[in-house]
Amino acid sequence: MQDKFDFSDLLPKSPVTPVRLELDDTFGFSCHKGIACFNKCCQNIDITLTPYDVLRLKSLLGLKSYEFLHKYTVPFEMDGHGMPGLKLKTRDDTTTCQFVTDQGCSVYGDRPTACRYYALGMMSMRTKDSTVDEDHYFVVKEDHCLGHLEPRHQTIRDYRAEQGADVYDDMNREWRQLVLKKRSCGPTIGRPSDRSFQLFFMCSYDLDSFREFVRSPSFATVYEIEPEVMGALMGDDVGLMKFGFRFLKQALFGENSIPIRPGAIEVRAERRRQLIDQERQERQRLADSDGSEATTDKS
Repeated sequence: MQDKFDFSDLLPKSPVTPVRLELDDTFGFSCHKGIACFNKCCQNIDITLTPYDVLRLKSLLGLKSYEFLHKYTVPFEMDGHGMPGLKLKTRDDTTTCQFVTDQGCSVYGDRPTACRYYALGMMSMRTKDSTVDEDHYFVVKEDHCLGHLEPRHQTIRDYRAEQGADVYDDMNREWRQLVLKKRSCGPTIGRPSDRSFQLFFMCSYDLDSFREFVRSPSFATVYEIEPEVMGALMGDDVGLMKFGFRFLKQALFGENSIPIRPGAIEVRAERRRQLIDQERQERQRLADSDGSEATTDKS
């Protein structure tokens, strides 16, 4: 079943077909090496990366998170408040993907979610006062793409499974819910703090730094994690990524799913108060010192 859906903000020059599709709707498309437009879509990319995209690619390439982020990504702001996101960096000064070769994608088995979906798009939405996000799909028809002329037809459900997009969606679902929840809060909560953005970036994309954060003494003084659970997290990137999503829900929205040690919040609050007092005293000392120097100069 298909029904009209408003994509008017993407038109008139958008390649998006303004018809909403559900999982059991069908569409016609096929991409293969024998098609004349093979690799064309990889020569003009604008790919937003998800946490699981970063995890798979950095693991495939044998890189630490910071190495992958530096070499293969560029930052961007996902909303008007500056929520940090990542895009896949292109080759040199072009719009071509770094991973494309004459034979196709060199990281095909671990390609990002957006690549798996092409030539489909997916939009997650959450209606007002709802706690559940809904996924809807639409066809993307770019002028260069001949895959839409191929005789193969299949359901959205089958295409997602064939491309592995369903697995990637499952891995990223909690993260997408975090992003949607932040957006659904609207302007009433104001701009999140820089610290919140730093936590969001680390938990979402910099998994190796998050691992060091979780096993730090400061984390252990606040959160009560069983030794066997901690050991499992240290050796499992996927488990650590999902734990990061839980931590963000707790840190950003107060959803208490990670046990906190008794009295830890009070101890941390007192420590922060002491640090603020020290900073205030240091600023006052510097101000008094500058005032004394100015008086000396005048005399």
